[in-house]
Amino acid sequence: LQGLKEPTDLTFFPGSSTSGFALEKGGRLSLFNSQDATHTTVAQLDVLTKSEQGLLGIALHPRFSDNGKLYLHASVRNGDDDISEITVWTAADDRTSIQRDGTVLTVSQPYANHNAGQLAFGPDGMLYIGFGDGGWRNDPHDHGQNGRTILGSMLRIDVDNPDNGRGYSIPADNPWVDDDSVIDEAWAIGLRNPWKFSFTPDGRMVLADVGQNAFEEVNIVTSGDNLGWNIREARHCFPPKSTCRKGPLIDPVFEYPHAMGSSITGGFIHTSDAIPQITGAYVFGDFVSGRLWAITIPQNRAGELVQAKSLGQWPFLPSTFARDAHGRLYVADYGRGSVYRLDPS
Repeated sequence: LQGLKEPTDLTFFPGSSTSGFALEKGGRLSLFNSQDATHTTVAQLDVLTKSEQGLLGIALHPRFSDNGKLYLHASVRNGDDDISEITVWTAADDRTSIQRDGTVLTVSQPYANHNAGQLAFGPDGMLYIGFGDGGWRNDPHDHGQNGRTILGSMLRIDVDNPDNGRGYSIPADNPWVDDDSVIDEAWAIGLRNPWKFSFTPDGRMVLADVGQNAFEEVNIVTSGDNLGWNIREARHCFPPKSTCRKGPLIDPVFEYPHAMGSSITGGFIHTSDAIPQITGAYVFGDFVSGRLWAITIPQNRAGELVQAKSLGQWPFLPSTFARDAHGRLYVADYGRGSVYRLDPS
């Protein structure tokens, strides 16, 4: 697939290995067909595009095949504020157009970077939304460790049973519903800029968090976690050479230094047997260095760092991954606007 402009997200339709939706930073949502290598515009949203803003994430409802509902994450202007806006839409039966149904959630953004963008439905049917710390550098507003802000948090909300006056409700089993020090929507805190997360076949969340000056990281995230930013960068104290606490902060299962790459892009478990060497492995990349890796997700996340299998390095900017109904993986090149499938060499 070629001809996209600055792709930010891809998703295949349920049961399909050929067609789905593609997002571009500039606000375009396209219907793609990988079999005949075509993509056609479905909608053009009015979005902000400075720095890391844009049309950033899409999630199809678990019953998308029946109800056509999808959710988008976009950077938009609201009066004098730049905000991240989560909206719900309904696609036409032929998927060639979408109709906006309403706003689910908004949050003000102090800077134009670290907006994150990924949203995805978990195996529990809840909508998970990852937010970065709000940007600039070093988390100047301490959002990562402030449980009272949406920024720097992974949210878990119920969009199927919304409360009166808003587009969602709080799941009763969210970890901090009885704790005034953390917002009820939060499922995990201590994030810097989660650029893509996904769920393993056994239901665990695997999240890639972009680092500051020295390390990129892959995390297994569970309910009530504090992933450590801005006290720690990956498994290291932040700022470097400072003294920091470890517990009860959750360390990543994999990290790599900036000598190998400096902006991680999370991916998926490769569930196809098309490439036996990585079947069952989590595949991810680095936006700056163009490297791709595969790791085995451990059952025990408190152990030693896992080892990565290098899949290669290419002159491209991997901005997002997708997985089709057969479990095969695809990666988009932000620079050229192309989408590639991972196949045996």
